[in-house]
Amino acid sequence: MEPFQRQLNDWFTHLHTHPEVSWEEYETTQFLIRTLTSLGLTPQPFETMTGLYVDIGEGTPRVGLRADIDALYQEVNGTFRANHSCGHDGHMTMALGVAYYFTQMKPPREAVRLIFQPAEEKGTGAKAVLQTGVIDRLDVLFGAHVRPLVELEDGQHAPAIYHGAAKQLSGRIEGKQAHGARPELGVNAIEVGAAFITALKSLWTDPNVSSSVKVTQFEAGGDATNIIPGVARFKMDARAATNEAMDDVTENVHAVARHLSALYDADITISEDVHIAAAVVDDEAKSWMARAIVDVAGEEALAPPITTPGGEDFHFYTLERPTLQATMLGLGCGVTPGLHDPLMTFNTDQLAPGALILARAMTYALDERNDEQ
Repeated sequence: MEPFQRQLNDWFTHLHTHPEVSWEEYETTQFLIRTLTSLGLTPQPFETMTGLYVDIGEGTPRVGLRADIDALYQEVNGTFRANHSCGHDGHMTMALGVAYYFTQMKPPREAVRLIFQPAEEKGTGAKAVLQTGVIDRLDVLFGAHVRPLVELEDGQHAPAIYHGAAKQLSGRIEGKQAHGARPELGVNAIEVGAAFITALKSLWTDPNVSSSVKVTQFEAGGDATNIIPGVARFKMDARAATNEAMDDVTENVHAVARHLSALYDADITISEDVHIAAAVVDDEAKSWMARAIVDVAGEEALAPPITTPGGEDFHFYTLERPTLQATMLGLGCGVTPGLHDPLMTFNTDQLAPGALILARAMTYALDERNDEQ
């Protein structure tokens, strides 16, 4: 384990100290290409964007692994910069570890595919990868995400992560300006917005499935306080435990907009900025991951699947390809203070076991698929 661990630490150190934001992961992509090439592989960069994929072994890949490669842009010690505070540097390192395992330690019995995906933080990277067709012939897809200490103890690993669905929505209210002395001649966009915010608190969805929607930004009016504002702009954050509940929340938001548009004689438009799908986990893929955790780290390291309110665009793969068997490894590595904290840190010694768990899960998927055939 020690040489393997040292190699992963070297890769992680480079990736951690060279963060790049979504859609600008140019040097990251080149580093991955150089590293995979040094392992005797032939990585294939995406033609119209950052990121790449690489196949290992003979034949047509039916089992894959996806790792995200982008960093966040945030304030760190008073300076705004790219920063790996979501663990994507660790995810890339584990995927490189899988490549090392299959090329230097134990070749797979048939081809596997590793996908290094850009722009997860924008919620648009998985959709872009889907358009390339690189997962079209995959039957199984694994992913991984480091987990905060409040969810998993260091050294405890989960065979699935049940992320919720998330949407960021933008709204615009078009009322009518008027003199402050004659409000009856105008349609006050702020008053319409207040009614909208109040109505959102009364939306009904399935009480057995958690969901929420709230206005997080609101802007209206100018410098003059004696003008009834005719235009307001706002943003909303919506969350739901399932994709079906998110559909209900979204329809309710549009229904509120239609109702208030008619009531106030105002034009309310809602647009979708970001959509993150909820997890759809395959039971068989989850069982392969659980067996792999036990094999690599022992029975005591196996934790139950995690349910978390966070979002992950990995789940667009199963939303768009419902037959795809997928799950994500929840890597317990002592993430503190928490994901997206600018000073986030974790135990990088867990990356080597994480890589071996992923490689073992992929091997189980290959073995059982062949047995079924």
